[in-house]
Amino acid sequence: MSGSRIKTIAIAALVLINVLFLTVIIMDAVADARSEREALENVCAVLRAGGIMINPDDVRGGGDIRTMRTARVPEVEEVIAGAILGQTVMADQGMILLFENNERGVAQFASAGDFEIRVYEGVITNASGTVRTVQGLIRDMRLEIADLSISFGPEEGMETVTVVGAYRGASIFNSMIEFVFSAGSLHTVGGRYVAGIEPAEDGVEISSVSTALLGFLAAVWDEGREDVMCTEISGVEAGYRHRVFGPFGEGVIDPAWLITTDNGAFIIDDATGEIFRS
Repeated sequence: MSGSRIKTIAIAALVLINVLFLTVIIMDAVADARSEREALENVCAVLRAGGIMINPDDVRGGGDIRTMRTARVPEVEEVIAGAILGQTVMADQGMILLFENNERGVAQFASAGDFEIRVYEGVITNASGTVRTVQGLIRDMRLEIADLSISFGPEEGMETVTVVGAYRGASIFNSMIEFVFSAGSLHTVGGRYVAGIEPAEDGVEISSVSTALLGFLAAVWDEGREDVMCTEISGVEAGYRHRVFGPFGEGVIDPAWLITTDNGAFIIDDATGEIFRS
């Protein structure tokens, strides 16, 4: 047998081995997905037996979500303020940073990521549409968001656009920013942003949705938790919860689950085990 013939057979054998190897991986992945689906359906059956209605199709799975470190980044705050107010003058008041433009408004940022920007009347209008205006401002602020909603009132002519922050496509459930318009003019921008996100040396990965739902069910059945109760779950989503523990904004985003019910929304923090209202 010639050398070229042997080489061809060897290459074909390697290709076949790789195909078989990939087939095994794919079959394992399919089996895992099936077992996860079966586990979810079983847990949903337990919830329904306990008086809580839920549809497995309303559940959005986890993915690569794990504890990440966060930090205050004054440069990010300057960008956020500048997107709304243009060029500003900064005043450092210790834990509070102020950014002011005498003709456009003033911004105040706290170390935990909470902020408020007061915008003078007529500086930014919603002439091109309220949602489109906010989307443009979000781009200028260089923020990643996962969701956007609009509400009206309570006063006539008032519109509020609420956005939920995100990291790599996953919602940070307690990172919410509101853009409030009054009579067609942007009045205030405020809420919480998250910055300085980096891998944490220790932490946890997102739990399975079955574990999260069973933990929630245990809280519902706990007579000492009168605040956690519902009869229907309409949505389950994996994401993060922002938690600040340092005086200069040091914190983390923990893997978390958002459970939306007929009695409001609840966050389950996988790192601390806490369950509380969103």
